[in-house]
Amino acid sequence: MLSRNSYSMPTSLSFEFYGGPSLVSWLALVMLARATFFLLVLLHILVQVQGQYELCKSLLKTDEGSVWEQHACQPKNQSMKEYMRIRVEPPGITCGNPPERFCTLENPYLCSDECDASNPDLAHPPQLMQDRERGGLVTYWQTQTWRRYPEPLLANITLSWNKSLELTDDIEITFEYGRPTAMALEKSLDYGHTWQPYQFYADDCPEVFGMVPQRARDLTPSNATRVICTELYSRWVGAKGDKVVRFETRTRFTTFAGHRLRDMDSLWARFENNKGLRDFFTFTDLRLRLLKPALGGTYVQRDNLLKYFYAISNIEVPARCKCNLHASRCVLEDGICSVCASTTPRARTASAAKRASKPKSGNQDRTCQLLSAHLTHVHRPVLPLGPTVSVMATLTAAVISTT
Repeated sequence: MLSRNSYSMPTSLSFEFYGGPSLVSWLALVMLARATFFLLVLLHILVQVQGQYELCKSLLKTDEGSVWEQHACQPKNQSMKEYMRIRVEPPGITCGNPPERFCTLENPYLCSDECDASNPDLAHPPQLMQDRERGGLVTYWQTQTWRRYPEPLLANITLSWNKSLELTDDIEITFEYGRPTAMALEKSLDYGHTWQPYQFYADDCPEVFGMVPQRARDLTPSNATRVICTELYSRWVGAKGDKVVRFETRTRFTTFAGHRLRDMDSLWARFENNKGLRDFFTFTDLRLRLLKPALGGTYVQRDNLLKYFYAISNIEVPARCKCNLHASRCVLEDGICSVCASTTPRARTASAAKRASKPKSGNQDRTCQLLSAHLTHVHRPVLPLGPTVSVMATLTAAVISTT
């Protein structure tokens, strides 16, 4: 008979020992039970790490009865591209009505391309900034050419969600045929009633905006919310070079969370306690103000104005519903935070929580109200093993105890 803690096998075994089906089955059951137990413990640890902000409350037993303990939590981040509404101004800035030819900066005298709004194969409407491109085919929105030079070629692109969102990663705008020489990114906190600058972009910041050029990576915790002008994305690198213009959210996050965002608890703690920081990464609408198209690294050539225009193939806005660190889900279609933390420590039903989070009327700010008095620190508590893990642990212990 093997002892309970024996892991060695005899050097010589009879045929009967190897051939006994009951012993083999028993050993297999013990090994399977132990392996299952350790696997479930590992899985539980991974859930604790990955779902760090997905649990808003846990039920605690006290002398006065069961109460809910509130925890900081938030919805998952995702791309908001498919939920945004796009408005382009001024009216008629989109090419194709009437149809017109256009050239490219790299082949300025080969003007065989055409934009025609009446032909689906030649049209470039605004919705192509948010479509899902398939089969390697690049689709894009395009403006009229700069045929009215020296009148400025200006275009505004307003992106609306009808809800408060907060950025979780870089905003990325992909331009075809060259990035603008000058543009501005603006945001609104009140559904487009008022606007404030978010970042300026130019090949020469002092000349265009009267600002000293800066980079997001040079910011510090004391000025991480500063509105800057950057020259990083506006200088000519060729129409087939880098096409993306970014608002560098992650770089600003690193000023609080460290390199590679290893200390996110520090960032969320600052979010919870600093309204100015929360508001900086919060928006209901974004607006791109296109001020001057790509020039190809030279001055405007009046003899060929058909090569100057704007074209955008994609806009990515990674964000989450703004739920003030106490809701783990958000219905994106109507911007309602669900599973909100209760305003009291007592339990609240899910239906009551949903009714409390629903806006009453109009364009009210569709966020869960910040209840910092009822939130614990953003560090997650160590939760007890779940029922599945506990039951399996009991079964495993029972099996092992029989060895």
